Amino acid sequence: MNRNLALEFVRVTELAAIESARWMGRGDEKAADQAAVDAMRKMLDTVVCDATVVIGEGERDEAPMLYIGEKVGSGDGPELEIALDPLEGTTICANGGYNAISVMAIGKKDHLLHAPDIYMRKIAVGPDGVGAIDINDTPTNNLKRLAQRKSCSISDLTVIILDRPRHADLIKEVRGTGARISLIGDGDVSAAIATALPDTGIDMLLGTGGAPEGVIAAAAMRCIKGDFQGVLVPRNDADTERARKMGIKDINKVFTMNELAKGDVMFVATGVTEGSLLKGVQFKSWGAITHSLVMRSKSGTTRLIQANHHFDRKPVY
Repeated sequence: MNRNLALEFVRVTELAAIESARWMGRGDEKAADQAAVDAMRKMLDTVVCDATVVIGEGERDEAPMLYIGEKVGSGDGPELEIALDPLEGTTICANGGYNAISVMAIGKKDHLLHAPDIYMRKIAVGPDGVGAIDINDTPTNNLKRLAQRKSCSISDLTVIILDRPRHADLIKEVRGTGARISLIGDGDVSAAIATALPDTGIDMLLGTGGAPEGVIAAAAMRCIKGDFQGVLVPRNDADTERARKMGIKDINKVFTMNELAKGDVMFVATGVTEGSLLKGVQFKSWGAITHSLVMRSKSGTTRLIQANHHFDRKPVY
């Protein structure tokens, strides 16, 4: 993939972040999400590529735009697949909370897992923990191995977990090891990435979240040389059937990072609200300031981009 595409795609998440940020703290999740979807869809067609949405807002009968299978881009250029979340953390944004982002992962055809919109059990660590995790082992043993790799005590480690009733037993076990816990309301893509960045204070992600977000997180982790594993968690027969229709035959399979997102992948994200990963959109009298993260697996390059958007000079799409 042409490296210049990464900078084209970040323009897409920038606009989605700006439009959804206008709804920050206003208590309307649907309006915030729709603003992000509308902006992202509009900007995608300005990118010179022939792309298909493989992870999006849902199936065609569930989502009028950015549905799974939708063709986006100019129709010319490289054939790509896109996994996207125009607003990861709709509740966060609506409540004026922490760590909402607009995010995309881009790969060549058949390089991103076509994950069904069901739950996925996940574990993620940064570069120090590569090869030390096993999602089928206990949280206790995973933390012991990570502490050994980092030459520290388990009590020095911090685990980030979605604050959900389903995680009660997980939280109890992690607390029993002596490790610290950071509980979050939403946003486990940002949480997974945080394990691989030096200044976040986060060492491991554990818990169950959305499978589509797992694919996006895996693409990011490949770019920053972390590690990620996921196992689908169907709630009923309908979830299992949905997975099989998308080509997943073994519902109990442990998906490695390289199986979720393989080959040459890109990752772009723009902050919507303030967060440990990215600053949120800042509105000014002349426009807005955005902060974005752009990464490529091929080069391993990570770019933090601050952009000043002057609304009186922006073209109309």
